[in-house]
This record gives sequence, C-alpha cells and structure tokens, in this order.
Amino acid sequence: MLAVTIVIVACAGPRGPGPSYSGPAEPVNSGPAEPANSGPAEPSISPLELLRQEVNVIPRLIPKGKYGRRLYRPMNPRFITIHSTQNYTGDAFAHARALRVGALRARQRPGGNRIGFLAWHFTVQGNLAIQHIPTTEQGEHADFDGPGNNYSIGIEMCEHRGNNLSATIERTARLAAYLMYCYRIPLRNVVPHYHWPRKGANPPNKNCPHFLLENGRPGRKWNWFLGRVQANFSRLQQGPAPRL
Repeated sequence: MLAVTIVIVACAGPRGPGPSYSGPAEPVNSGPAEPANSGPAEPSISPLELLRQEVNVIPRLIPKGKYGRRLYRPMNPRFITIHSTQNYTGDAFAHARALRVGALRARQRPGGNRIGFLAWHFTVQGNLAIQHIPTTEQGEHADFDGPGNNYSIGIEMCEHRGNNLSATIERTARLAAYLMYCYRIPLRNVVPHYHWPRKGANPPNKNCPHFLLENGRPGRKWNWFLGRVQANFSRLQQGPAPRL
C-alpha cells in the first residue's frame, strides 16, 4: 500500500514543517453549504446529555509538564475562540498525536509564542471532538500574550478529506453551547480567531475560520453560526455541567 505524507498545520500558528502521518492528501470541502433556516425547535436536553450524546468528547491530553503544557498556566475562561485547521490532510486524531509528541513547534520570542509549542483545547471533526488540554489551562492558539490565549478556550475545526464539514460546524456549535453553560460565557464572547489581532503579524487579524468568514471578516455566515450556538444553548435544561 502506498503511504502518503500528511503535514499537520494548525491555524493557531505559522505554517512550517510538521509530523508525517499515513493517509489521504487531497483538499476537499472548500466550505459549508449556504446557511439555511434552523428549522423546527429541537427538544430540550440536559447539559450532560448534550456533552455525552451529541458532542462526544474523547480525551487525548498533552502530558502534563510537556510541550504545550510544559508550564502550568491556570485560566478562568471568559471567551471561546473558534478556529479552522486550514489543512486538508489531518483528522482530529492526527492533531492530537502531533500535540502529544510536541510536533507542532512555534518560535518562542518576546511578544510571540510564549512556550515554543502550539496548544489548543479541542479539535472537532464530523463525528467527535478530541480534547488536548483542560479548559482551565491557557493554550497557545490565538494572540500570543493577549486575552485570546489568556482567557479563551480554543476550538479547531477539521477540514480533512472525507470529513463532513457541516456536521463539524454543528458539533462545534454544540460544544460551544455546553462551554457557555459551564462557564457562564455570553454569546458575544464566542468569537472567531479573527477577533484577536496578533502583534507583529500582517495582517494582524487572521482569516480564520475562513469558511465562516466573508472576505476575511465576520458577516452573515458568522452570524448564522452564532445562531446555531444560541439555538443549542437554548435547548439546555438546568443541570450539572462538569468542567472538562
């Protein structure tokens, strides 16, 4: 069987060499279908049911004290930042493996990446979400030493071949709704990566997640996504919501 090299590149940092994995390598799913009406209201659900039945979070944490968690940096989340991986080869498990072995390096410099590695909290694909670091620890996915890293939970959406992008977006909306409930985060604080300007970058505001922005900026598609987050949040009954 012919092995194909996959280079994992996350939107959270600069493009560069990454680890190799075996799998398909052609880009697909250039973007989601045009936003549609949300349809009839869905039945109410408990936070735990939403988390376990509809989000399906699988823990694959970066080892404590290693790579993206080599420093313990506690966080009280105030925002949720939505990204897209901007590669078409690596699924959520490939990203988890890359993070766990320290393959996603970044240049550590004053005003830039603070630990020399990328790290975010969740990677979502059509059928599941994988967790990489606890939601009470800071990542390196948004704006270096700024509020995007210091106070936000980072969620990457996969774009690999064979992935259902529409299902990925909906699963991300449900995960965001759960995290809003868990941490009492308002909808206005669910933001795209674009929201956080990066010091020294040109342009400072990244076109990410690119398939939910229009001409590199939030617009109708982003507002539609927020509508899906709110629709799922509105379904939630009062109940326990353990921190992830």
